[in-house]
Amino acid sequence: MSTETEDQKSHPRGLDRSWHLAQTPLQVDLTELEFALMRAFEAFGRWQTECLASVIGLAASGPENAMLHIIRMHDRPKSIKDLARLSNREDIPNMQYSLRKLVGAGLVERKGSGRSGVTYSVTQKGRDITDEYAAVRSALLVKAVQGVPNMGRRLEEASSTLDLMTGIYEHVARSAATHRRFSED
Repeated sequence: MSTETEDQKSHPRGLDRSWHLAQTPLQVDLTELEFALMRAFEAFGRWQTECLASVIGLAASGPENAMLHIIRMHDRPKSIKDLARLSNREDIPNMQYSLRKLVGAGLVERKGSGRSGVTYSVTQKGRDITDEYAAVRSALLVKAVQGVPNMGRRLEEASSTLDLMTGIYEHVARSAATHRRFSED
């Protein structure tokens, strides 16, 4: 009769799965997910930067590239409030800097005035660049994942898990902010 735990069965001997952030198998799995998420975020940003660089000579970060595609989404103008909501961002000054960069590159145009009347939409150049980006993405990324068994199901499950974790992180961030201790210097 084996007394091996499920954790021991799924992870070969000799691998150290301990973390300063985790004491239980669930905590280890959560910590490893967070570590994988950090690595995926960085890899995704590099991919976005390189894919865009292959179609235009613009040094744009991953988030700037994402903003360009979000502005193009559904081919309708977006306010900065829309962009913040759709990208789950709160760093409005950084977003404004990125928007100025995209406008300066001729990919996005700004229309309107005032605090709530400004919207952003892609220019024809922006449309052409995002179409070229989509073609490179299809030729490289989509082609790379097509051969992975059950990839559609895996992507659907990953998206659902990430959406769930986003909600959980939002909830616990609010709790942490509510109950934050302030130092008495």
